[in-house]
Amino acid sequence: MSRGRIMLYGSLLALGYCLLPSAATAATAPLTGNRAMSQQLRDLFAEWRAFEQPDMRSGVPDYSAAAMARKQAALQSYQARLAAIDVTQLPRSDQVDHHLVRAEMNGMDFNIRILKPWERDPAFYQSIWTEQSDTPAHEGPMHHAPVELWTYEFPLSHSAEAKLLRELQMIPPLLDQAKANLTGNARDLWVASIRTMNGQTSALRELGSKVTSVALRAAVDDARTSTESFVAWIEAQAPAKTGPSGIGKENYTWHLRHVHLVPLSWEEEVAILKRELGRAHAQLRLEEHRNRHLPPLSSASTAEEYKSRGLASVRKYVQFMREKDILPLKDYMQPSLERRIGTFAPPEEQNFFQLAMHRELMTLLTHFYHWWDLEMMQAEPHPSPIRRGPLLYNIWDSRAEGMATAMEEMMLHAGLYDDNPRVREIVWIMLAQRAARGLGSLYAHANMFTLKEASDFQVRWTPNAWMSPKPDLLAFEQQLYMRQPGYGSSYVTGKHQIEKLLAEYGDLKGRDFKLHDFFSALNASGLIPVSLIRWEMTGRDEEVKWMANGAGATAPLPER
Repeated sequence: MSRGRIMLYGSLLALGYCLLPSAATAATAPLTGNRAMSQQLRDLFAEWRAFEQPDMRSGVPDYSAAAMARKQAALQSYQARLAAIDVTQLPRSDQVDHHLVRAEMNGMDFNIRILKPWERDPAFYQSIWTEQSDTPAHEGPMHHAPVELWTYEFPLSHSAEAKLLRELQMIPPLLDQAKANLTGNARDLWVASIRTMNGQTSALRELGSKVTSVALRAAVDDARTSTESFVAWIEAQAPAKTGPSGIGKENYTWHLRHVHLVPLSWEEEVAILKRELGRAHAQLRLEEHRNRHLPPLSSASTAEEYKSRGLASVRKYVQFMREKDILPLKDYMQPSLERRIGTFAPPEEQNFFQLAMHRELMTLLTHFYHWWDLEMMQAEPHPSPIRRGPLLYNIWDSRAEGMATAMEEMMLHAGLYDDNPRVREIVWIMLAQRAARGLGSLYAHANMFTLKEASDFQVRWTPNAWMSPKPDLLAFEQQLYMRQPGYGSSYVTGKHQIEKLLAEYGDLKGRDFKLHDFFSALNASGLIPVSLIRWEMTGRDEEVKWMANGAGATAPLPER
């Protein structure tokens, strides 16, 4: 289940259904034929999303073995109803929506059968989230009652205080339930969760200093005490946990093809990431050689300099987009980036991404396509309610992370750094880091690496010692990718899919090709798997049909 989606999805879904025909209109103009079939799909989607919510027990979501077994049994009826809807005569957009709903149902099935985060991963029970994700929803599995602290403004209003009180009061009974549910033996996930839950303790301690009401302060204290007790319990159980945390190659491939609709296997992802890792290192050395007589990039040395340089980079980037007619510019684009420039950090405290941002923020601004995606979802909601909110189970990862990563190299080739060639080196360092960490996660899911070995591999193959072995960023990344199969590789394999789509779209358009049109069409499809966007933009559906029909050993032939 995607994090933070209750609040975001609820508001977007409400907006979506207000655009559907009213009951009165439907009564006077009954839907027939294709319109009726299309509405049937949307109605089933609404029922499915309501069903996907867990049952409640003692006022909190129920993830007990019995509750999940009931969900698994009932899921089959939803899958059968979906399969019974014949969408072959419907518009392509409705057929795509049908695949999205199928993928979400496969996501629940996979989580219940294989991933079992409520049983194997104590970090699943993290409730406190202090920052908004830059993706449609938080990354990785999580429970259905998160406390999104980043949405609250202090001092709290009376209504906000009451809402936060209700949310915090769910933490102790949920953690009590977790102790009964967590019977798994995934050692790396178990040990890594200690850092996650200690982070919740720290966040609650900070929250306690902000609240003033007696009731809310008591709720914060109870949540913190319960979290500390949960951490102590995890630590006491840890020595007995000896099993693997990876899901294995076969399960990984099934998850890619049937949940995330990525037409690749574990082996093919390894091949792509190995190629990109080697290419990034080679390109970096060529750039360094070409630039060897140029002065090195300087890092911002004060908070004032950092902010000034950051805002100038935003203006320059947006102006470049405008002058080169790269994509449709929207009023929200520049302000959105200006809010995301970050803050100054002294050299000894800079993590991998801060090393890049302090030298040239523009290298990360290209990746911040993420924030444009989120603004687009709010300002330009998709016509289909099925695509209007975040897809469940991180099914959006190939599009969201793939697009953000692809933009880094695309803008390099489009000329963004022609006036400052040293910046090109950062782009290759970032690609190498993303390929190295993705490879580490692939080997970890195959149980060829432990989580520690995956982290060491990421450090070893990130150029110029930019990836610190210190635990914060490194530990977070590899833990996330172990928790969410396919996520660590999606940055590079999603980039691979988008580059392939750009080539195919350009081939179809020929002399009429315009980059502006490519981005416009891609965005119009919404935050959905790239394989489905490819179908909408090119009409080529062989990958999607191959996956839907079981994805046999023989992959579909390339276009001839």
